[in-house]
Amino acid sequence: MTSLVLTLTETLRYRGALGQWSWVLHRITGLGVLLFLVLHVIGVSWAVFFPELWEKEILIYQHPLFTIGEFALTACVIYHALNGLRIGILDYNPKWWKHQQQAAIYVLIGTVVILIPTFILMFQHVLKHYQSPEAPFIVSLAFIAEAQFPFLVGIVVAAVAAVLVSSVVGLFTGGGRASADKNARQSHHGSQLERFWWRFMRTSGILIVPLVFGHLILAHIVQGVFEINLINATIPGVPVNEALGMLANGINNSGTAVEYVAERWNFFAGPVAIWRLYDAALLALVTVHGFNGLRYVLTDYTQGSPLLRRAMGYLCAMGAVALLVVGTLALLGTIDQTMVDMARAAQDAILAGG
Repeated sequence: MTSLVLTLTETLRYRGALGQWSWVLHRITGLGVLLFLVLHVIGVSWAVFFPELWEKEILIYQHPLFTIGEFALTACVIYHALNGLRIGILDYNPKWWKHQQQAAIYVLIGTVVILIPTFILMFQHVLKHYQSPEAPFIVSLAFIAEAQFPFLVGIVVAAVAAVLVSSVVGLFTGGGRASADKNARQSHHGSQLERFWWRFMRTSGILIVPLVFGHLILAHIVQGVFEINLINATIPGVPVNEALGMLANGINNSGTAVEYVAERWNFFAGPVAIWRLYDAALLALVTVHGFNGLRYVLTDYTQGSPLLRRAMGYLCAMGAVALLVVGTLALLGTIDQTMVDMARAAQDAILAGG
């Protein structure tokens, strides 16, 4: 939060040109997308590990506050993707950077052009939900706070752990002339590593765009969050084949978010689980890209403290590894009818106020 406030205040003080504001927006939108990524990956993993919690999470996503957040998230994704392409293209030939301000204008125009029809289509899902004959169920703010509290605790614990690890490393590396000589020997290796990450951010940013836009279209435009737990709703990207039976026929028979995930992940084209592979590629690229971007932001604002700077690096590494492990285990897991039944019971209890 401190880094975000500092970025904004420095930009206001600078009264910078469009390039400065593009830099700020790129960071803010990136942080917003990363926050959602963490919540979403953990939430989807609950479909495999804790079905009842995934049902709670979807009901929270259907709260009006999260609906506003969904529109904001969509704007963040589209702007960050287009601006990332701008950066990648200009970095491909540094001579093109003289056109960066014009390119930034094109990014803003492109973002607005894409967002207008996107928001219209998304808002149709919202209207359909709130105009349905049955009054929409809205969880309380206390319910939301209770469900999200463990995420906050996890972030705090991870931050404290990162600082402790950094302190131990500092004790062993020490200071003085020996440490300076060691740092000098490692500087070449460090610069090589940073060059690798620089290339990775540009390459992964380009590869992510079609994957993220595809996910955005399927999960937010073709079918919104309100249809994820709608009984007998079809699953986008999964052909309807009632002969296959439940958990493989392209229809959400139970009206649970758990079955929605199962339908996608249990869809095979021959021997290939298409959506599991798709989500695996998205998980790997976005997680590493996102947490490395977070590392850039956090280390920029801890330059004066080697302890905190190391800690921010460790925090981002731990976050990326933890999210990759959780997401991978979920993708390798299975969802059976018993788990769907558990989710249905949990959903009924919540709707009944139990």
